[in-house]
Amino acid sequence: MTNFIPIFPLAIVVFPGEELNLHIFEPRYKQLIGDCKTSKKPFGIPAVIDDKISDLGTLVELIEITQLYDNGEMDIKTKGLKVFRLLEVVKEVPDKLYNGAIVTYPENDKKSNNLLMQKVIEIIGQLHSILKVDKKFIKPAEQLRSYDVAHHAGLSLKEEYELLGLFHELQRQEYLKQHLLKVLPIIAEMETLKKRIQLNGHFKNLSGFNL
Repeated sequence: MTNFIPIFPLAIVVFPGEELNLHIFEPRYKQLIGDCKTSKKPFGIPAVIDDKISDLGTLVELIEITQLYDNGEMDIKTKGLKVFRLLEVVKEVPDKLYNGAIVTYPENDKKSNNLLMQKVIEIIGQLHSILKVDKKFIKPAEQLRSYDVAHHAGLSLKEEYELLGLFHELQRQEYLKQHLLKVLPIIAEMETLKKRIQLNGHFKNLSGFNL
């Protein structure tokens, strides 16, 4: 199925199910949000990477306009719905300031491996512990899926985009596990190095080596 959607390109990756708060200040996007509110239709956020609009993005729905300012700027709440593939950018939409796109929606297999997901959550916990980060998940552990934890795994923008391009939950879970297993020892070593540097110049209480 293909259809036309208004688009709001951003240098972020939005995942299905993600709640995203935005401050809207550009005239074209103030118009876009106003139109979406009136029509009760969603809009698309294609990822901008290396100053280029990428082929993939996420359809999002407008949940609420939480603050409307005197100059027309606004704070909004949105939620990711599903991944789209961009077929064509429509640069000139009649009577509109914003752009649109013709998109299609790839099939997305959401079947999960619970043991693999538990492993991913466990390693994320280890990563957060090393970094002394306290981030809470919005769902109980048994309900978590790859999209729910992706922003917690320390992925770069390009890695998040790679994850968005995987259309099987098992592939996404394995991708996260391999990434975390790769970065965890590096982060742990960096924290150890930081502690060593911080100790440099301090009096050290060390036991001598017995010959």
